[in-house]
Amino acid sequence: MLKTNITDGRGSGNSASVEDEALVVTQYTCPPMIPQKNKIFRQYLTDDGLSTGNSSMLVDGSTTSAEFYVQADADDDRYITAINFEVSDDGSKLKFFGATNILTNGCILCYERDLEIIFIHSAIKTNWDLMRMGLVKNSPLVEIKPSKDVNAKVDAFISVIDFTALMPPYGIKLDRGTKQRLVLTVQDDLTAANMPDTFDGIAYGFDRFE
Repeated sequence: MLKTNITDGRGSGNSASVEDEALVVTQYTCPPMIPQKNKIFRQYLTDDGLSTGNSSMLVDGSTTSAEFYVQADADDDRYITAINFEVSDDGSKLKFFGATNILTNGCILCYERDLEIIFIHSAIKTNWDLMRMGLVKNSPLVEIKPSKDVNAKVDAFISVIDFTALMPPYGIKLDRGTKQRLVLTVQDDLTAANMPDTFDGIAYGFDRFE
């Protein structure tokens, strides 16, 4: 048996401890005293990929499709852990998009890498399609009563797509300095009066920096 020691290379003289044939890594309930290298990322999917862009997906994409996306950062790796979609409309139903329509072409949700496009859903046409992407358990029907009119009621479907469950443990990675994106493409006219009151998506995750 070769006897070895693991010591602090910075000259403190501290050494690692072994208890019952197990190396003790940490016995504290607090995190180690090392620099934090992650920061929270939250941004709407927008028409230019920037936080200042338009986030409402109620646009006319029937002739020329309209893209809403988050993109890779120039300097930091970006991990998308979840997207929260909302479709709100008075009297929304699962079989419609909003309350009264099934989309003709549907919306596309995809992950664009450098040399390939990965389709997460190729034709979102109904509220149910959004619910299924959120594995249903993360997709509640919300009844909101606006404070200005307690008699008014708006039904909203909220679908949360958990990418850490699909690509554990960190979700979708957008490599720094690339053109990688997470994109929702609208292919129908969502500007008509009978379309939903709200349709947007918020991406959550974190940026990993040096």
